[in-house]
Amino acid sequence: MDRWPAAKIGAALMAFLLLPACGRTQKAQVLDSAPVASAQALLTGAERTAEYVPSLSGQRVAVVTNQTGRVGQRHLVDTLLALKVNITKVFAPEHGFRGDADAGEHVHNGVDSLTKLPLVSLYGDNKKPTAGQLADVDLFLFDIQDVGVRFYTYISTLHYIMEAAVEHKKKVVVLDRPNPNGFYVDGPVLDPAFKSFVGMHPVPLVHGMTIGEYAGMINGEGWLKGGKQCDMRVIPCSGYTHDMKFVPPIRPSPNLPNGSSIWLYPSLGLFEGTIVSVGRGTEKPFQCIGYPGCPIGRYRFTPQAMPGAKNPPYLGKECSGLDLRDYGAFQSRMEKRINLQWLIGMYHSAPDTAAFFSSFFDKLAGGTTLREQIVSGAEEDAIRNSWKPGLEAFRALRAKYLLYPDFAP
Repeated sequence: MDRWPAAKIGAALMAFLLLPACGRTQKAQVLDSAPVASAQALLTGAERTAEYVPSLSGQRVAVVTNQTGRVGQRHLVDTLLALKVNITKVFAPEHGFRGDADAGEHVHNGVDSLTKLPLVSLYGDNKKPTAGQLADVDLFLFDIQDVGVRFYTYISTLHYIMEAAVEHKKKVVVLDRPNPNGFYVDGPVLDPAFKSFVGMHPVPLVHGMTIGEYAGMINGEGWLKGGKQCDMRVIPCSGYTHDMKFVPPIRPSPNLPNGSSIWLYPSLGLFEGTIVSVGRGTEKPFQCIGYPGCPIGRYRFTPQAMPGAKNPPYLGKECSGLDLRDYGAFQSRMEKRINLQWLIGMYHSAPDTAAFFSSFFDKLAGGTTLREQIVSGAEEDAIRNSWKPGLEAFRALRAKYLLYPDFAP
């Protein structure tokens, strides 16, 4: 198959090469940009304690959370303990309770050093709570900041919590949080034959729902085992709309340090199924792309071992490619769609296109079609047109479960 002409690749990517570098640094955990305030005061579900704390009285509560579970400046667990809620244990998703584990890293069970509560990992071999783990639990309280992308595994953890609740006759309370990518819907809908922990439901890559709305869809569409529904309640946010520009105050995971990385994540996450690095092990994770010898771009980065990226791809090797941080910060929200040009351009410029995709790519994309389209030389517009029927059907389904005013079409 013929490669794309260099001029065509250059035209697709030149705008991004000309953007100036921002040069800011990030601190661990806290995002480097403050959340954007709305005209009306925004309160997360967790902050609306009067709406759910009274119902926890007399209940043995398991909190499903990580570092993003906050009530103001205080962790949700600490807040609830101060309010005399009987917390029996904490379940932690991928990246652990403190949010510092690598993507895919095995997280061990243990005891929280501050509260002395048992910590149970829901990542690795134990993705769903067992009967033994729930012997002292009446109710799950779920509070995790999501970013609204199908392969971000917190919604898979939510699914298994709801399924365990059905199987063991427990209740679920979901404390809702805004979705920083909740202002659009885009991407291929998952083929159920490719169901995995990075894609469990037939939804687009960007679904445009808060985690509370998504929980309602899981329940309402019968996606739990046997088509059953769990006893669930959502505590919604107040002051939130899907048009809102929202940046979480705490990193939702180690390699999403700011708004730019979160808004680029739907587009750049697909590269994790290719030879291309997304900047893990640098100061710009999910804000740059490249690999050793990449013929596109003049940006240079060398991945190093660091918290949240102990063994990143191309450790200690200089990569060349593109710095997309400023594009992510300023352009991503205006476009309201996944960017395919970087993926298409990187593939067609690769020295060995046969080695470009790994088998993991199809799991991230939700099927074989996107990879096959790119390999065959399909244009971006043709790829997007192929998504339209699935997206139209999903938007109609999504409307049934929305809890907040939707974004403008």
